[in-house]
Amino acid sequence: MRSFFIEVYIVKQRLSIVLAIITFISTALFAQTPTPTPKPTATPADDGDVIKVESRLVVVPVSVTDSLGQPVLGLKANDFRVLEENKRQEIAQVSDAEKVPLEIALLFDISASTDSMFQFELETASQFLKEVMRPDDRATIFTIGERPIMVQARSSSETSQISIKNIRSTKEFTAFYDSINAAGNYLGKSAPQGTRKVIIAISDGEDTNSEGVRRGFSAVYNSLGRRIDTISGKELRELLASKREEIRIKEQINSLKILQNADTVFYSINPAGSSYQLNQISMFGQSNLQKFAEETGGTAFLPKFAQIDTKDKLQNSFNARRNQEILSKIFRQLANELQAQYLVQYYSESDFPMNKYVQLNVNLTAPTNRRVRARQGYFVKN
Repeated sequence: MRSFFIEVYIVKQRLSIVLAIITFISTALFAQTPTPTPKPTATPADDGDVIKVESRLVVVPVSVTDSLGQPVLGLKANDFRVLEENKRQEIAQVSDAEKVPLEIALLFDISASTDSMFQFELETASQFLKEVMRPDDRATIFTIGERPIMVQARSSSETSQISIKNIRSTKEFTAFYDSINAAGNYLGKSAPQGTRKVIIAISDGEDTNSEGVRRGFSAVYNSLGRRIDTISGKELRELLASKREEIRIKEQINSLKILQNADTVFYSINPAGSSYQLNQISMFGQSNLQKFAEETGGTAFLPKFAQIDTKDKLQNSFNARRNQEILSKIFRQLANELQAQYLVQYYSESDFPMNKYVQLNVNLTAPTNRRVRARQGYFVKN
């Protein structure tokens, strides 16, 4: 019996040794087996088949008024519809005028072409700023003359009113495009993000001295060289007339691009009134104002001002009061449009090339008896 227990004991001992050896070998093998690492997944930054699609924020200033020209307030994202190249976009955010600070650049044409109405313009514009600007709003003042001059950088309504009163008219040439470009670039760089940017130009839109215009005409004369002495005066006038149109259209497009890139809405008041039809230069000046306003979602006002420099002093006095009423009405309408202005924002994922002009169509989902003004497009940029 004792030998039996001894044999059992020996067997158990041998089993224990075998199990210990197996455990040791298994542990060693497990320790030498590398832990599997997950396969790397392609990211937008990897080189491979994954295409990175970058979305860009597009800001669309939109003003909405009713049939009486009064602001329509309280609209939300689902009240708007945005089409980009006929493709509907998902609106990310809509901010209304009450919550978004206003950045205004006021441009006064100080050339002789607007002299008769100049004092009225200054007084009415000053009153406009007093009524429309809030504590967080800022105004910048430029003059349109031989060259653009910033009379005052971004400041409050009170400071701006003082600056306006100190502006004087001149008999200088007019650098209209350069002044628009200066104002657009300044607002684009200096105005805080998320603000509503507006340019209001009191001008006839004519240009005689912008750098691009002067450079364009110089190129025409240089191309003629000595031939200029051999051609007739009529031929030279016809040549310059054809080139004038070409040069100004080029400068118009350049200025519009600057306004669009700055997300700026353009408004204008042409003091020339119906007299703008007297010559081709004046007509092209008005076309500048209309083009900039239509493309950015603003308005080009063309009031019918009466003369105030006739030989009849009594008539001049009557006309002056009438003109003042017309100008005040325009600024009231301007104030209504600014109060009705929304910032509609969306992210575009379309793969457009740089500098392409992208067409927009902005409207309301229920547009009954409401007028919508919005930018007609934008240029693709970084």
